[in-house]
Amino acid sequence: MAVCLSPTNGVVFFGNGPYELSPGIDVSKSLTYTPLILNPVNLIGGFQGESSSEYFIGVKSIKVDGKPVPVNTSLLSIDANGDGGTKISSVVPYTSLETSIYNSVVNAFVNALAQRNIRKVAAVAPFSACFNTKDIGFSQGGPIVPPIDFVLQSEKVVWRVSGANSMVRVSNDVLCLGFVDGGPLHFVDWGIKFTPTAIVIGGRQIEDILLQFDLASSRLGFTSSLLSRKFSCSNFDFKSSTN
Repeated sequence: MAVCLSPTNGVVFFGNGPYELSPGIDVSKSLTYTPLILNPVNLIGGFQGESSSEYFIGVKSIKVDGKPVPVNTSLLSIDANGDGGTKISSVVPYTSLETSIYNSVVNAFVNALAQRNIRKVAAVAPFSACFNTKDIGFSQGGPIVPPIDFVLQSEKVVWRVSGANSMVRVSNDVLCLGFVDGGPLHFVDWGIKFTPTAIVIGGRQIEDILLQFDLASSRLGFTSSLLSRKFSCSNFDFKSSTN
């Protein structure tokens, strides 16, 4: 199964490719693959001892603007309780990061923009890092800002978040980094928000990216942003008999 979502619509393909967004444009040829990881614990309910049906991948490190971000790497692995790791969710609107990871990523991102003389402005909930749009250039792929890379099984396999996938326009004058604080990984106090998963890659970050869920081979195929190639998931030709 393959999924391609845009802010306005999207398409789901069942079976293997080709995946043509328009006649003659097969985006499956540019897929990069990473293993799908089984979480032995079902975190969303079900029978005791049942494994999760959610889609997890193995993030090993994070970079902002090509530079490693200090994170507690133990949070990136799934423990015996099913906590930690990275999953993909179209239900969560924005990528959620465990608090310590979130703080490291946001600090690195803010510092990288400061070096480009991009002014930080007041936060707009649920985001904490917001900037003056007048300082930011734009391209086919969206706002020109430092990329955030989720490094997977090797340094050569990277899920890159940049441009339209990383930034959210909250007003004419303000763009915010579209990541949110998911809270600590475990309960600290009953009044404190927590998350069982360290990184949840949300809807904003999977827009205009083709995702192929190959359960037979236990792998995920993904493209870079199609916007940078002047395509979008909304380009799918529903009238074409070849799709």
